[in-house]
Amino acid sequence: MSKILVIEDEKNLAHFVELELQHENYQTDVRDNGRTGLEAAITNDYDVILLDLMLPELSGLEVARRLREVKNTPIIMMTARDSVIDRVSGLDYGADDYVVKPFAIEELLARVRALLRRIDIETEAHAPHQSTVKFKDLVIEKENRIVRRGDEVINLTKREYELLLTLMENVNVVQARDDLLKRVWGYESEVETNVVDVYVRYLRNKIDDPESARSYIQTIRGTGYVMRSSN
Repeated sequence: MSKILVIEDEKNLAHFVELELQHENYQTDVRDNGRTGLEAAITNDYDVILLDLMLPELSGLEVARRLREVKNTPIIMMTARDSVIDRVSGLDYGADDYVVKPFAIEELLARVRALLRRIDIETEAHAPHQSTVKFKDLVIEKENRIVRRGDEVINLTKREYELLLTLMENVNVVQARDDLLKRVWGYESEVETNVVDVYVRYLRNKIDDPESARSYIQTIRGTGYVMRSSN
């Protein structure tokens, strides 16, 4: 749920905006002067700040300027002044967008949504790529080396992780014990092939749903193991 700070000294307008934001499932805080608004903006983490230009104690421009010294929280300036110089000043002081009073609430909400979408796109663009391997409700995040079943994180040892990854990357392809031994333990490994059986048992104890009668990993007698998409 996105969290929005409204800094507005017109109480009726602030209350109206707060109710509309809450109706759109945003979490809201409201401050009625520039100084307390700045304190809230610095102390807490908000996704968007709706900032009035004309405020007691500190103007909206001063709030934006001081906030930009320490944070990059997106700001939509709400102003009754529609001159070019006022709009430019707001943007120069750190605002990301502005609406002119009186405004239609639909326009304000649309600008909030657009700003949040832009933030999501920028965050995704700068986030490290995460390769995933999926099998039913099991997911492996390869770069993080994290295994999940639904919302649950499953803690695996290095060998257990590599064995599971090998099986999940070869769904419906039977993996012989010798092949698994070479791929997971290495070509020069001196361990016996029965170690594969031991680690499969370890894996089943950790990844299988205790309420299910079937295991994710199927045994192929005399050969090895497979994870079948049809089971």
